[in-house]
Amino acid sequence: MGVTGAFTVEADGGSRGNPGPAGYGAVVKDDAGRVLAEAAESIGTATNNVAEYRGLIAGLRALLALGAEGAQVEVRMDSKLVIEQMAGRWKVKHEGLRPLALEAAGLARRFRVTWTWIPRERNSHADRLANEAMDAAARGETWRASALTSAPDSAPVVEAGAEPPNIDAPSLFDDDPGAPTLGAPALAARAPAAAVGETAGERAETSGATGAGTAGGGAGAAAGTATSHDRRGHGWMPRATRVATSLLLLRHGQTPLSVDKRFSGLGDPSLTRTGLAQAEAAALRLSRQPYEVEVIVASPLARARQTAEAVAARTGLAMLVDDDLRETDFGEWEGHTFAEIQQRWPRELAAWLADPDVAPPGGESFASTALRVEQARDRIVKAHEGRSVVVVSHVTPIKMLVRLALGAPPEALYRMRLDLACLSAIDYYADGPAVVRALNDTAHLS
Repeated sequence: MGVTGAFTVEADGGSRGNPGPAGYGAVVKDDAGRVLAEAAESIGTATNNVAEYRGLIAGLRALLALGAEGAQVEVRMDSKLVIEQMAGRWKVKHEGLRPLALEAAGLARRFRVTWTWIPRERNSHADRLANEAMDAAARGETWRASALTSAPDSAPVVEAGAEPPNIDAPSLFDDDPGAPTLGAPALAARAPAAAVGETAGERAETSGATGAGTAGGGAGAAAGTATSHDRRGHGWMPRATRVATSLLLLRHGQTPLSVDKRFSGLGDPSLTRTGLAQAEAAALRLSRQPYEVEVIVASPLARARQTAEAVAARTGLAMLVDDDLRETDFGEWEGHTFAEIQQRWPRELAAWLADPDVAPPGGESFASTALRVEQARDRIVKAHEGRSVVVVSHVTPIKMLVRLALGAPPEALYRMRLDLACLSAIDYYADGPAVVRALNDTAHLS
């Protein structure tokens, strides 16, 4: 279970030039005033208002990461504009602010929020974090959470500026399907933002999401066409001289750890009845036109094998296994919720969230996962060139493949949502770049 009680989110943002180099800061406190999480980031050139909204969004997301959905929250900011717009008393007239306002409103609906304007001097903590982030960027560095040093009598501080990944555990940073920042359409709309993996919360599996989120968006997904395509070229690229090798990336179905939103790495739970039904729905879809599946490759873990077996039964194909498609090893965190890990391993968690080279105690880093997933990709593409391959795996490996295809930085893993039994698709051209055709498509579960 997550934290309980009432909370305060204090947020701020600033721009040195308006527009100019900008950054935001946010802090989450409990009802006793103890610091639970901090977030800060330099966001490049932006206006004060954009930075302020980004700070608000980061603060709400940090609170979600603590498992506090539905809690009473007081949001405090010294931006009269943001507070009045979020409270519904002022309209959002500036086109550039509307997407941010929609995103913040979508997050706020997940709590019981009171909006409070405060003088700048009472918002010094968030203001300090924003300035720290901008100062760090000016030095060519990345802001890091200061652990307990900024609040000796407070609870452990966890860096929340970068979201933890969607590990085979709970998706703590996942928004509602209609929210503007998650799912494939939002990912495309906010290309400058990036993220990583499959853990308990956006770290653990969500148990039953059924909304369709596809790169194409719109009615195409409902019609089952989000991943259908002409594999001879795409978009603005010149026509490739060879047919693409298509990887249809299928996340496995629900497990007991998914239901409880727990980290699920190399532990080997089987699918629940719901998970088996999800696997069958995906298999039925992939057995029909326009997919023309020719190869099935799966992770060796039971939940992925069971999902792949459903596809094999529907298509009449044999199932191949590639060990490098397994989920990240979460070591001592296996089977724990994000909130439990935050309480027992606060410093280790903060370090892990901040650096992909850091591994959980006794586990595997995301950097190591990326290397083996890249090797698996290269083997599969080489062995099955020009064919349509279903790859059944887990949140982290699938996000890694998408990130690598996009040429995105490691932190992009934290900005993707992958629901249970979702379908994503990447085309690989021998004489051109990889093309991501779909992300988090769950039309078959509707």
